[in-house]
Amino acid sequence: MEIQTLILGAGAAGMMCAAHAGPSTLVIDHAKAPGEKIRISGGGRCNFTNMHTDPTRFLGTNPHFHKSALSRYTQWDFLDLVDRYKIAWHEKTLGQLFCDDKATQIVKMLRAEIARAGAELWLGTTLVDLQHDGNRFTATLERDGMRHTVMARNLVLATGGKSIPKMGATGLSYEIARRFGHALTDTRPGLVPLTFSDQRFAPLSGVATPVAVSANGTQFDEALLFTHRGLSGPAILQISSYWSEGDPIAVNLLPDQDLATTLRSARTAQGKRKVTTALAEALPERLIAYLAPELPLQGNVGDLSDARIDEITDALRNWVLKPTGSEGYRTAEVTLGGIATDRIDSRTMMSRDMPGLFMIGEAVDVTGWLGGYNFQWAWSSGVAAGQAARERP
Repeated sequence: MEIQTLILGAGAAGMMCAAHAGPSTLVIDHAKAPGEKIRISGGGRCNFTNMHTDPTRFLGTNPHFHKSALSRYTQWDFLDLVDRYKIAWHEKTLGQLFCDDKATQIVKMLRAEIARAGAELWLGTTLVDLQHDGNRFTATLERDGMRHTVMARNLVLATGGKSIPKMGATGLSYEIARRFGHALTDTRPGLVPLTFSDQRFAPLSGVATPVAVSANGTQFDEALLFTHRGLSGPAILQISSYWSEGDPIAVNLLPDQDLATTLRSARTAQGKRKVTTALAEALPERLIAYLAPELPLQGNVGDLSDARIDEITDALRNWVLKPTGSEGYRTAEVTLGGIATDRIDSRTMMSRDMPGLFMIGEAVDVTGWLGGYNFQWAWSSGVAAGQAARERP
């Protein structure tokens, strides 16, 4: 079987690439269904892009690498595709766009685009062997117990990173890229809950509150969720991408509140109220009860001096914590790091050293914020590689 382009991985990036690579394209995946990460994302409604997509909201060793692909296939381009398929959507918060109905609508749309392009999709298919003779790739594939030899001018690595291994994530793209001379940057879980070995927050499990959390010079203002094992919620998932093991994080529990003024007013008007009762109007009651012995917070509001009010406020605005780890790839939404981008052409996503070898999506060293940014990178990098592969002589 001789084709123009073989794509490894029928996830978001791989399917989008196939839709733009045109006829004589084969995309394969070992799973029984394509786009499994799409299906489970956003609580089953798929946060498929973000209205505020901007290159500054992506991490990578080269902060400029992703600019080209993102600028040539934008969030508005993908939204136009969604609208053409009459998929109803809504903005949830912070520019995050979700399907009104089911995430499987996005998968169905991409499958239709693949068929419209004249490309082919093989599921339940594994790569057994891969060779390159200096001109083309020869892949041995196994499907339904039978082996097939496929010769392709182009090979696209779109198998993602290490996150959520139960969905079938492997390091296949890393292995192939390294084999053909590409370096890998250090990888670690991203957009992941943080843990504490002493499970100190187990009594607060289920409590959520708005915070501003910072680490290593970056800050996010969103919700924090206490869990049996540590901290989660959007603010923590976001900051985890900027946090490294051993680093502290600083949590401001009063991001939009002037607690000092509130307490001074209460001291005059409601002096006999307990301090904990007054604070429970600003923060969850269970959290105040948890913090009371540490701060401490006994006594009445009327007994608080200005200095003591400032001490309490400062402590709640700068609660420094040192996580011992994270929940790891098991629950991480993305993989930080990956195939180094220094030897990849940012316009085409093709290797500078191995003509015909393309690398896209989560497999490369580009990671977006929480909220649809990583899907947009999949769409943008997939389009860039698909168009380049189709036009390659």
